[in-house]
This record gives sequence, structure tokens and C-alpha cells, in this order.
Amino acid sequence: MTNGTILVVDDEPTNLALLTHLLRPEFLVRAANSGSAALRAAASGPRPDLILLDVMMPDMDGYAVLVRLRENPATRDIPVVFLTAMAEAENEEHGLQLGAADYITKPIKPIVLLARVRTQLLAKQARDWLKDKNAALEAEVSRRMAENDLTQRATIRALAHLAETRDPETGAHILRTQAYVQKLAVTLRTHPRFCATLTERYIDLLSRSAPLHDIGKVGIPDYILLKPGKLTPDEFLIMQTHARLGSDAIEHAERDLDTPLEFLSVAKQIAHWHHEKWDGSGYPDGLAGDAIPISARLMAVADVFDALISPRVYKVAMSHDRARDIIQSGRGKHFDPDVVDAFLAEFKEFSDIARGCRDTGDAFAGDALPGEPRRPLNLSEISCSN
Repeated sequence: MTNGTILVVDDEPTNLALLTHLLRPEFLVRAANSGSAALRAAASGPRPDLILLDVMMPDMDGYAVLVRLRENPATRDIPVVFLTAMAEAENEEHGLQLGAADYITKPIKPIVLLARVRTQLLAKQARDWLKDKNAALEAEVSRRMAENDLTQRATIRALAHLAETRDPETGAHILRTQAYVQKLAVTLRTHPRFCATLTERYIDLLSRSAPLHDIGKVGIPDYILLKPGKLTPDEFLIMQTHARLGSDAIEHAERDLDTPLEFLSVAKQIAHWHHEKWDGSGYPDGLAGDAIPISARLMAVADVFDALISPRVYKVAMSHDRARDIIQSGRGKHFDPDVVDAFLAEFKEFSDIARGCRDTGDAFAGDALPGEPRRPLNLSEISCSN
């Protein structure tokens, strides 16, 4: 068993024979008598672990060969030791600057040559071991990050579905609103008012967080949450508390963590403020305009649209076109005008999302059904009780 493969490059046959004789008892030796032959040999198997390279050769000298070796991804990491009769310091410095691992002057001293070769091979083995170890560690880190990502997404989805077990809404509501919010964010990411916030990272956090927007509904009594008729003023006030209940629950989760999670901060914003209105008439804090977080403004449009086109205990599904008109009528009053404009520009995409992510058995939006409410219904009622 050899201790490594060495490529010896020299245009003098005598030198090649001498070096081969010295190295062969311990190593697998390959030989090349020119720079071009050296480049071919270095890139073919068995790949050398070390190259002993003569500097002074016709056509292509050793310096030029080293430059070409370093340009090729297949050979750039092979250590190169120069063998040369040029003993001037500037020659050695030039070789080392080009990336040579060592510089041995001729005439060759066998003991020195073997010692230097062994040292370089040991160093390469160590580098290769570290490279393999790092690759394995990077693969393991990637695997764990992917696993954590899936765990996080599954946990969010489970919490959202938990809220839905007490809610008259359908299971696909969280999927649709999540897709709507992401579509709005992607559409607005180059808009001057939003580009600083809607980075790729933020849009990912926004999409992850969106399913938790109504998590606070777990705290609303069934007689209100499932009521088929219009809510009384007192019942309506209780319904409104779901926004604060949701953000409080997320905030409690944040406090239990040693390290804050960005997606929880975004989720808290969405849960707390997605019922605020652009003109300040929403709840729970009566925020207006840009005081409402962007995440909540996007969710407001997504949530209301889905509520309008979906069946509820107090209404049947409304057509997509009518829902669009209602959203448009809320521009500058209920909703951020630019978010509404993005919704209108991508309305077909919204309709496609709704049709592609529907619940089995829904008399769902866009099916050309009459879709009129069972009782008089306005946007305020939809947006507060959905």
C-alpha cells in the first residue's frame, strides 16, 4: 500500500529517473516531461496528492504550469513543490507568491526531499480530513436546519388548526390567507413605501406567521364564535378580544425563549393588529395609516377577501367579483390604498389561489352561485367576525 501519489515533472529524463528511484519505494510515482503533459496528468486519475515541478522547462515553465493548475477547480488544491537550480531569493518568493507549497533547490538531497515530501503529504491529509469533516458538519447542520424548519412550520400549522377546531371557518382558510399575504408581499416588494421592509427574509417570516392571525379565537366562547345570527354589541366586544388574546399568547411564548424569534414578532403583529383600519376605526387600538404594521395591513386585505368568498355560519359564499368590489370600496378607509391596488392588480391570482385551495363541500366563491348573504351583511361585520 502506497503512502500517496506523486507527480514528478521535469524535462530531463535523468532527473525523472532519479526522482522516481528515490520516491518509488514509498509512493506511487507518475511522471511527465513537459508542462502540458503535467496538466493532463494532474487532471486525470489517479489524481496526484503532490506535484514535484521543475521550474525551467521549454514551452511552458513551472510558474506557468502552477498558474494553470490553480485555475482548474480539479487541480487547484493539489500542493506543488518547485524543484529548481535557481537559488535566488526572488525566484523562491515568486514561486511561493504563485501558490507553491515549498521550494527545493537542486542538486537534490534525498533525505531533504523525502522529508519535505512527507511533510507536504501529511499536511494535505490533514487538510483533506478537515475538509471532509467540515462537509459532514455542514451537511448535518443543513439537515438539522431543515428539520427545525419543518418542525416550526408543523407547529404553526398545528396551532392554527387548533384555533379552527373552535371556529366555523374551513380548514383551508389558513392556507389561502397565507398564500394571499405572500402574493401581496411579493407584488409590493419593489414599491417605494414597502421595499425597505419587504425583503426576501421578511416575506418568508410573514408567510410563516400568517396562519397564526386568528389564534386568539381559542379564547372566544362558542355561543359567540358559532352564533348564526348577528352579534349583539356586547358579544361584538367579546369577539374583538381575540386579537389581543392571540398576541398575548404569542408574547407569552416569546418570554419563555432565551433567544427571540423573528417570526414570533411578526406573528404577534399580525394577530394583534390585523383588524385595524386605515382610517383609524378598527380595533383593538384604533391605529391609523402607517402606524399599522405592514404585516397587519397585508393580512387585513387577505383575511377580509377570504371571509367574503367563504361560507360562514351566518352567510353563504360571496362571488369573487363582488368581494373584489367590496375590497375596492374600502380603499383608503378600511385598507391601505397601495395594498388594495396590489390586490386589484393580482386579482386573477387571488381567485386562482381560492379555487385551487378550497375545502371539500364548500359552496365556494367563484362558482357563479348567487352567493347572497342570508341576512343583511356589511364589511364591518365580516372583518370583525371572520
